[in-house]
Amino acid sequence: MTGSALPQLLRPRALKPGDLVVVASLSGPLHAAYEPDLEQAVVVIERMGFRVRRAPLLEAGRHHWWSASRPAEIAEEFNGLLRDPEVRAIIAHDGGQTVLGYLDLIDVEAIAADPKPILGYSDISLLHLVLYARTGLVGFHADVATPGLGRHWQAAPAARRAELEKLYSTLLTGGEAIGALPATPSWECWRAGRTEGRLIGGLLNRIALAQATRFALPLERFDGAVLFWEEAGSQAAHVWSYLQVLRHSGILDRISGMVVGVPHAIDGLDSPDTSPTLPELILDVLGDRDIPVLGNVEFGHAGPNLPMPVGILVGLDAQQRTLSLLEPAVRPLMVRGPVG
Repeated sequence: MTGSALPQLLRPRALKPGDLVVVASLSGPLHAAYEPDLEQAVVVIERMGFRVRRAPLLEAGRHHWWSASRPAEIAEEFNGLLRDPEVRAIIAHDGGQTVLGYLDLIDVEAIAADPKPILGYSDISLLHLVLYARTGLVGFHADVATPGLGRHWQAAPAARRAELEKLYSTLLTGGEAIGALPATPSWECWRAGRTEGRLIGGLLNRIALAQATRFALPLERFDGAVLFWEEAGSQAAHVWSYLQVLRHSGILDRISGMVVGVPHAIDGLDSPDTSPTLPELILDVLGDRDIPVLGNVEFGHAGPNLPMPVGILVGLDAQQRTLSLLEPAVRPLMVRGPVG
């Protein structure tokens, strides 16, 4: 099967060495105990060749309820970063529970005028999905700064850290397709098959929430798409229910393939005789929809994350356990010739 054509993508401009990357509290607050992790994340970003600045709301101890600040204040800061020509990329410090509160306050005209890479997962999935729906922006479902670059990356073997650092840098600065993402033995074929399609997805419960808003992706955007998702801190029955929501909405009838992240803290999986495995649960909902399913791919809360650029054309071969980015996620810098 082959994914159908979609509206033109809005690719961010490629970064160059010395460009400014801002770490921002786009959802949850920074707890003082995690300040060292954030500092380590800054080191990682600087090692990739970029300058780093922390947005003002990213201050340890600042919070409003479960958020870094009130949604309107987060939106105001976010919009300021989108409008600032010096800022070339924005990475979320962490996920959280706040993005749903300011989806209607985002300056989409600023995104259209100067699209920038926005990096993050979990609650940030809502930004990627909604901004893709509204503007065509390629969103970078990738590691957040503090628990991702600053903690999960540091716990990984040195070779894996170096591999990820090169991958992220190439994805943000290169004007060519990455090709095959680096696979590991954990990847599993849960239903064989091959396909090409646009990569769409994120945190499973946020996909369902996004589709419940007026900013939902039109169903046509899922025609031929490769749906990627992960879930964390939930229950097996909830995962099954969220997938049923996608079935009832018609999404599962339109996609051409599925990629599933490593499950994290999901109760009720793999208990002998009393609960399903994750592949059994997924195939139960898919029924006779004969699409390839690749599982246990390293993206999401289990970390560290392989980057999954929303909207990019990918090739999936579940039996061979490969997932390839078939086009660049950023547009190359304009090369100016000599004057004269």
